[in-house]
Amino acid sequence: MYEPIRTKSVHTPPRSADFPHRSREEELDIQLAGHLAALLAVTDELRGLSPSDDLDVAAERLARQVARLRGGRPPVRTSAGLHKPRLVALHERAHALAGRALVVAASRADTAAAILAAERMDAHGAAIASGAHELAAH
Repeated sequence: MYEPIRTKSVHTPPRSADFPHRSREEELDIQLAGHLAALLAVTDELRGLSPSDDLDVAAERLARQVARLRGGRPPVRTSAGLHKPRLVALHERAHALAGRALVVAASRADTAAAILAAERMDAHGAAIASGAHELAAH
């Protein structure tokens, strides 16, 4: 009565050989590298506006972690086109990025990245607090 369907349904999942797969670990590495690279960009921007030894050391540690997670490829770093946003806003952005990196690092049990992210959260949290005190004094 009815003719059988001769083509594959769009609802049939493709065979695993049809497209590349990444493991959960690889996906977390990619996500963590992205968060740390974003944190590195903000750190470099802060270094341009308010240089400090702490930020220099943090930037180098972040760059090493990003390179490790990307299979040895160093992150692209640029300091061109810096504008002068409020330092507190940059520290707030860096604090949020470090928090995201910490969550991903903890979920993949990457102790080195988790410690680095937590240290950066503490440093940026302290900078936010001191910046808020300076703003209140004016």
